[in-house]
Amino acid sequence: MVSRLLIIDDDPRITSALVRGLSLHGYSAEAENRADQGLERLKSGVFSGAIVDVMLGTDSGIELVRAARLAGVGIPILMLSALSDVDHRAAGLEAGADDYVVKPFSFDELVARLQVQEQRVLSQRPDPARLSSRDRTLAIRETRIALTEREFELLTLLNSKAGSPISRGELFDTLWSQDGSSNENVVDVYIGYLRKKLGSDDFGFEIKTIRNQGFCIQGVAPLSDDT
Repeated sequence: MVSRLLIIDDDPRITSALVRGLSLHGYSAEAENRADQGLERLKSGVFSGAIVDVMLGTDSGIELVRAARLAGVGIPILMLSALSDVDHRAAGLEAGADDYVVKPFSFDELVARLQVQEQRVLSQRPDPARLSSRDRTLAIRETRIALTEREFELLTLLNSKAGSPISRGELFDTLWSQDGSSNENVVDVYIGYLRKKLGSDDFGFEIKTIRNQGFCIQGVAPLSDDT
């Protein structure tokens, strides 16, 4: 499900209304009004969907979408515009948008279009890896790796908020502060251990470093045998 959305629009009235309206439909939405910052946030990998206005002041939402796709951003992107002619719709879709919604629109329509993209993404996702507390292993198909107790706890904590970053401080406080560990660098050490064990095997996800925010699981989060 598309749960965390980024809205890129230079009109604060529109972004405010979208954030409020989408929250009522169960979405977590954040707003950005600048094209350059919007692109960087899309590239961060923490969002699972985006809504982009065609006109962003002097910048073009269509070019923003094109740049995002060239940068490898693969999440569903819906474009908004008051321009309804075929040429503008075609340009948005050609740039890499998944859908094009013409203003004014109803929230029911917008949510329905988001749900279509959610189902498309889910239908294309590979089977998730399995994270087992019984023997502290991570497995997918014929590949299985063993984790130490602390590696397992760290991966489980990251997995509990898959797609959203957890700060280094929060990870340290939760897993190490009671052990008398000297500083938060121990978090980076164990993140390194996990990344090395994940290696080149395709478990369907990776542990990403999100600048100034922490670490998060990006991709298809593993299923826990506790769920």
